[in-house]
Formats: sequence, C-alpha cells, structure tokens
Amino acid sequence: MQIKNNLAQIHQQIQQACGQVNRPESAVKLLAVSKTKPVQAIQQAIEAGQRAFGENYVQEGVEKIQHFAERTDLEWHFIGALQSNKTRLVAENFDWLQTLDRLKIAERLNEQRPHDKVPLNVLIQINISDEDSKSGIAPEQMLTLAKQLENLPHLRLRGLMAIPAPTEDVAQQQIALTAMQSLFQQLQNALPAQQIDTLSMGMSDDMNMAIQCGSTMVRIGTAIFGKRDYSAN
Repeated sequence: MQIKNNLAQIHQQIQQACGQVNRPESAVKLLAVSKTKPVQAIQQAIEAGQRAFGENYVQEGVEKIQHFAERTDLEWHFIGALQSNKTRLVAENFDWLQTLDRLKIAERLNEQRPHDKVPLNVLIQINISDEDSKSGIAPEQMLTLAKQLENLPHLRLRGLMAIPAPTEDVAQQQIALTAMQSLFQQLQNALPAQQIDTLSMGMSDDMNMAIQCGSTMVRIGTAIFGKRDYSAN
C-alpha cells in the first residue's frame, strides 16, 4: 500500500506543478526509478498503475525485464552510464536509453538492436552544469551528435536528458533547467521532421521547477520506493 500511496502523492504533485503553468498533467510522464529495488516492489507499482521504469545497472535491469517479460505494456528505460561492453544487453532488452553521449555507443547500439524490434528510443544526455563527475556532452555538441544519429536507422532520437548539479537554490535550479528547455527547443527547430518530444529532467528535489521549465518526464525513485540499498552493487 505504501508504494501505491507514494505514487498517488507524486501524481498529485505533478498535477499541481502543471497547473501552476497551465500544462495538463498528461504532458509529464512519471518514470519510476527502480534501481536496486526488488521485483516485488516493482510489482506493487505495476498494480498501482505505473508502467515506465528506469534502471541504472544493466544486468540488474535485464533480469527485471526478463522477470516481467509477459507484461508487454511495460516500458524500460536505461538511465545509467553505459559502457561499450554492455551495449548489446541494452540494445536487445530496453525500450529507451536516456544517457547517450557519444557516437561510438550509438553506432554499437544501432548495430546490435534486433531488427525485429522497433528502433531504440534514445535521449542525448547534456552535462548542463559542466560537472567533471557527470556524463553527458557539452551543449554546443548537441546538434552535431543529433545529426549523426540520422544515419542510424535502428535508433530513434526523441530528445534530451539532464541531471543538473544538486542545489537547494531555486534560482540556480531555474538557470540550469531553463537552459535545457532552450536546448530542447533548439533541437526541435533543427530537426522538424523528427519526433523530438521528450525532455527528461527533474527528480525529487527539483521536480516542480523542472515541470515549470518544460520537462516532459520526471525521474523519481526514493519518493516511490523508499531509500535504496546499494550493498549488492
């Protein structure tokens, strides 16, 4: 029941944040970040109506995808840093990759995506706060990588993802998130024939501001499932 109640509370927060800027709640998708959480917790979320899940660890994610293989209505997003030697598992099992930041990875995913599956949805990760510790490309590299993806038929570019530097300063949050909104609009304008419809930004601490700045997908974990256990990873 706790997970069900948590999900209801988050949907209420999304609705309120959307209402403040005259956006419908349906404009923002909730991605439940289920990394390190057992399948029983995911099952509770599914029973509460949640369908999109985010995983940070490839092998763990694949095991969960296989566990729920009969549920064709679920959507699985890889949201962690992806190493070259793990691309095949992502290409063969996930529906989305949110952390694309170099052409080499894109080419491997394109080559390894099974031809009987729909193209892998990908988001380009932008290092919007210019942090050395964060993955992602610099904003000025975005269009170059986006246009290179046009030659990879088994990938479908859907937009951008970012993890701004954590801060409790709302003004600082707004600067980074507004910059992402501007980049997203720039990408849409540059590729009008493509389905550029996803701006993945906003976690528990900055969800409201992210929605005000145009986020179409928020990534929430602890507020749904409780604190994480990293001892197994």
